[in-house]
Amino acid sequence: MSRLPFYLIVGLLMAVGIGMSVHRHVQFEVPWTQGEQRTVWEVEAIIDFTALGDPVRVDLALPQHQRGYRLLTENTASPGYGLSFLQDETGRRAQWSIREAAGSQQLYYSARLLVTEDRRQRELPVPPQREIIWERPYDTAAAQVIERAWARSADPYTFARELIRDFSEDRQGENSRLLLTQFERSTLLVRLLNQAGVPAREVSGLLLEDGRRRQTLTPWIQVFAGEDDWTLFNPTSGAQGQPDNLLLWESGGRAVLEVQGGSNSRVTFSMLSRNQPAAAAVRSQLADDTLLNFSIHSLPLEEQALFQTILLIPIGALVVVFLRIIVGIKTSGTFMPVLIALAFIQTTLPTGLIGFLLVVAVGLVIRNYLSYLNLLLVARVSAVIITVIAIISIFSVLSYRVGLNAGLTITFFPMIILAWTIERMSILWEEEGPKEVLIQGGGSLVTAVLAYLAMNNPWIRHITFNFLGVQLIIMSLILLLGNYTGYRLLELRRFKPVTED
Repeated sequence: MSRLPFYLIVGLLMAVGIGMSVHRHVQFEVPWTQGEQRTVWEVEAIIDFTALGDPVRVDLALPQHQRGYRLLTENTASPGYGLSFLQDETGRRAQWSIREAAGSQQLYYSARLLVTEDRRQRELPVPPQREIIWERPYDTAAAQVIERAWARSADPYTFARELIRDFSEDRQGENSRLLLTQFERSTLLVRLLNQAGVPAREVSGLLLEDGRRRQTLTPWIQVFAGEDDWTLFNPTSGAQGQPDNLLLWESGGRAVLEVQGGSNSRVTFSMLSRNQPAAAAVRSQLADDTLLNFSIHSLPLEEQALFQTILLIPIGALVVVFLRIIVGIKTSGTFMPVLIALAFIQTTLPTGLIGFLLVVAVGLVIRNYLSYLNLLLVARVSAVIITVIAIISIFSVLSYRVGLNAGLTITFFPMIILAWTIERMSILWEEEGPKEVLIQGGGSLVTAVLAYLAMNNPWIRHITFNFLGVQLIIMSLILLLGNYTGYRLLELRRFKPVTED
């Protein structure tokens, strides 16, 4: 029978698992290691204005995901105001409203933004061309400024750079000075670029500096060279490109703040940077599950803690499969060591080992007495289960009385599994002797300890909890191990005399 379908399934599981994990790391910034640190900026906007006693509506432009920054959370404080978040082709806006307000008003908006390594530019629509109308004599001055810069340029970006330089102090001519008397620099540059047929608009950005207060937005010129091809220019210096510490607050060409029913409005910004563990920094965005971002972070914390333990079971299963199929260790029960390893995670390894040995040893003694009663299997196993519960209860009470609180964690042991383990070991003792009991019991304990060390590793706990694609990778590895039909490592010692001869 062809093994090709089997290997295709294994390869598909491996590819899908690796693809899901890499996608979460690249697209959602989920770190590979637990100790990675990320920078998170906390930005607060304060809107001040004077209400006139009429209905008030306030519109504020909001930041969104962009080059180098990802929006994590946002909060507002606006007592008595209604609040809506609006989205259109120009960007996101917050809209406060109230039926009546008078006097000094303050509205607060705060956002947490994660600094990312994603340097891809956000796709933005090209601003439509509009007719530029000048009054005399500004029309003649604008035409001459455009003609001069156009002759020294080769494309929209070089034209924008030369145009801005013509308004610098060292190259400023009479036409430039005349135009600056009528228009603000950034507004004037956008008008000149549009008149020359270069799509451009004025945007507002916030320069992030740790600990700064009462900062204002700065204007920037966004110049387009085609669809999805744009760059920023500093209208004062002519520098091209977006600085790493520049957060685009409004990039749709609209006003940053609009207030109806009030006067003397302004918005100021305060900012603070913090370093946080990467896993904690991106946790909020992981709650928004999609088909490719399937995770359990949207569950309540209690269920998340439960799944953090459940997702470790495949790691223990992989250890058991490797030790039994490749190494050849014998265990009492197939996956009993995995359940014992889970108990070790709750009890710590020294306490778990002592508790396991005490319960099994005392249980074997009592099970040996029950064998003389000639009970049926169901009754005998039920008696063993009750005995195990009694043993655990007695040990817990005694350890608490003598001040050993760690002994209370022995209750985490799976009592049914322990009862069946004692039953199987007792039967094995009667049929094969104490040597085989020690071999299988010792193998089970060694396997449980190795599974515990693998499952309790901080990096493995982080990977299994944050990358569900790892479960598919583990399944493919188990399928490959299950296809192995060669000799176990421990069986090779049988052939040692042959090599010596």
